Amino acid sequence: MRTQSCHARVIGTLAGCTALVLSVTAAASAQTQSHRSPSRDLGRQVLPANDGWAAQGTGTTGGSAADAAHVYTVTTWAEFKAALAAGGSAPKIVKVKGVIDAVAEGCDAFAAPGYDFDAYLAKYSPEAWGLDTDLSAEPDDSPEGLRRASAAAQDKAIKANVPADTTIVGVGRNAGFKGVSLQIKAVDNVIVRNLSFESPIDCFPQWDPTDGDKGNWNSEYDTAVVYGSTHVWLDHNTFSDGSHPDSAAPSYFGMLYQQHDGELDIVRGADLVTASWNVFSEHDKTILIGNSDSESTAAGDRGHLRTTFHHNLFSGLVERAPRVRFGQVDSYNNHFVAAGDYSYSFGIGKESRLVAEHNAFTLPKGVSAAKVLKRWNVSPLTAADNYVNGVRTDLIAVHNAEIPAEALPSGAGWTPTLRTAVDPARAVPRIVDCGAGAGRLG
Repeated sequence: MRTQSCHARVIGTLAGCTALVLSVTAAASAQTQSHRSPSRDLGRQVLPANDGWAAQGTGTTGGSAADAAHVYTVTTWAEFKAALAAGGSAPKIVKVKGVIDAVAEGCDAFAAPGYDFDAYLAKYSPEAWGLDTDLSAEPDDSPEGLRRASAAAQDKAIKANVPADTTIVGVGRNAGFKGVSLQIKAVDNVIVRNLSFESPIDCFPQWDPTDGDKGNWNSEYDTAVVYGSTHVWLDHNTFSDGSHPDSAAPSYFGMLYQQHDGELDIVRGADLVTASWNVFSEHDKTILIGNSDSESTAAGDRGHLRTTFHHNLFSGLVERAPRVRFGQVDSYNNHFVAAGDYSYSFGIGKESRLVAEHNAFTLPKGVSAAKVLKRWNVSPLTAADNYVNGVRTDLIAVHNAEIPAEALPSGAGWTPTLRTAVDPARAVPRIVDCGAGAGRLG
């Protein structure tokens, strides 16, 4: 596919891609540069004015004000976690050099003494255990109890809590993390840029016999979680499953042994988030905004979860790009490249108010534009000036015509104002594929 080859080519030859972008239009060139702050030091750059919801109010400056004592360059997982914990509440800049692997020793390093996966399979197979009872009451010395202990060890090892007023930035074109779950939880003012993330695998997924008609494997660990936090900017990062794609996963009890959760979750009253110029690729359940329909979480989510997505490449995903509950979400100038197992891009959930405009979709032959939208609840949305395979397409009209039982109302009831220059939707594939992702800054 032409757009994908352009994106692959730019990994090795940034200059050639820049030339391509410059050749599109002068406006495209201006937009490619507009998201960058004047400073040449990526750690000192801040979110430009009007650049999405994270620019609302005080804006997002991360750790740009850090003094020299609170600027850290890290090359190991231990150094990274120590840098995040150092310096108290002072602004800080953490520069990541090279690829940091949080699970370099493998899953066996987390296994509790006595844990045996074959024993787990033998005890909880549908033939031996049935499908009527979950495993929550299993004692600590059972295979499930030992799995829980192993999972707790992994949980403690791979999560990193990001403090307020922090910038995390990759140095050069090949910086990032493997097997890490970045926790941006109950803080304000965080910037994450120029990093490649290989999604963490859950070494010890849980079998739930009662999940669906046949049971299911459930996994933990999102690559990045914005949980109850405000003013967060994620820019020029690459998220993928890397060396552990779902396509290579085995099946047990007739169900996929799922070891991935989401790439980015924005939940529990999180608010004022901008995700720009990122690549989200080769994943199933990609981005979740609002994690539950229940009233216990709705009270904290209503009026929050305001998020902007622009100039992101969503490539080879199955679903959730994103799935939205409650939030006012603005999605513009993104490129969605679907693969054969494509389910949907935008999930319309409870009380969501999505505005999806000026986007481009590249769908395989035989995949209808009606699949771009998925109705989980009846919520209104605005979807204007979107192009599917180069043709301007009314996504709501096509969806409602082909799937009348899941009709969606038009008109989200609000108009986004926090946008930088908007590129022509037809030019988006070339601009985004050659500009999004880690390794394209500085």
